[in-house]
Amino acid sequence: MNIYEAKILIIDDDISNIKLLNRTLEQRGFNGVSSTGDPTKVFHLQSQHRFHLIILDLNMPTLDGFQVLKKLQEDYQQNGPCILVLTAQSQQEYKYRALSMGANDFLAKPCDQVELLARVHNLIKVKIAHDLLGNQNTILEQRIENSQSELASAHNELYNSRLQSVRILSRAAEYRDNETGLHIIRMSKMAAVIGRHAGMSEEEHTLLLNASPIHDIGKIGIPDSILHKPGKLTPVEWKIMKSHTKIGADILQNGCSDLLRMAYEIALYHHEKYDGSGYPQGLCGEDIPFVARVTALADVFDALTSERPYKNAWPLDQTYTYIRNHSGTQFDPRLVDIFFDCIEGIIEIKEKYAEQTTHNHIQIYPDRAVG
Repeated sequence: MNIYEAKILIIDDDISNIKLLNRTLEQRGFNGVSSTGDPTKVFHLQSQHRFHLIILDLNMPTLDGFQVLKKLQEDYQQNGPCILVLTAQSQQEYKYRALSMGANDFLAKPCDQVELLARVHNLIKVKIAHDLLGNQNTILEQRIENSQSELASAHNELYNSRLQSVRILSRAAEYRDNETGLHIIRMSKMAAVIGRHAGMSEEEHTLLLNASPIHDIGKIGIPDSILHKPGKLTPVEWKIMKSHTKIGADILQNGCSDLLRMAYEIALYHHEKYDGSGYPQGLCGEDIPFVARVTALADVFDALTSERPYKNAWPLDQTYTYIRNHSGTQFDPRLVDIFFDCIEGIIEIKEKYAEQTTHNHIQIYPDRAVG
């Protein structure tokens, strides 16, 4: 589906805001834009048109934006629209409340048109990918009913379709974050190397290779003001940032394949720490899913040794020291041993997919690098 054919609904009691948004979206090429100034009409319109994206104001008569969010979540727990809250209420508590109630993104008025269009573009891509994932079981059942001889072909097509959807989600996560496509390639290949040396079967380590790139898909729901902040986060901002694990799990929940179930585990648990000091559930030791422990180690190694807008790349010896010092606290000590056993393969991946460094940074924030 062409993203410019997506159905978009604008909900705002201010007609001038609606006209401005309509004009901005239509000039960009979106041709499925609808609007209403009456929030009570939203639910009938959604049931009738099945919008891909709703752009929602918070401060409205009769029903405010939070009430609309609550009702949409109740009616469409599994397959609702993506929701972009666009409001003059810019306080952090409004942002956190909206995101915790199911909003996918949050922008304060007035907003930059380029940023707005980028958010809209990104959320629609995520919705299309999510819908594609949800349709795969139906597609497979229809193929089997038509002809048993097509079963092997249908399984292969289904896997490729799911893999394509996962890659779309991975690209969407990159688009929001400062991470690069090469980081995603490196860390997923490193995770697969560690997993294979730890005893994963060929099938399992291939799943890990394809599932780990979307570990941070939940960052789609984190405001840019927090996601791209160059310094330390405030406690409120950090609470919102940590919610990306649950947002990612919400996006991937009810996955009907081994690939999506593994991606769900990684997204939810990759910030858990071996000593129980991580989040979101404070799991410890082997209670943390194995694939999340592997992904966390590979992700931290590549993040530390890569340049980012907020930090210089750490030297290898300093990074090795960090990993050894955090064995048994942040990382699974068995996996740390395996990591160093296969370090030559990991360094080969790092060099093969290396990026050019173009910045000379002064400030370094290791907490941002290691999550």
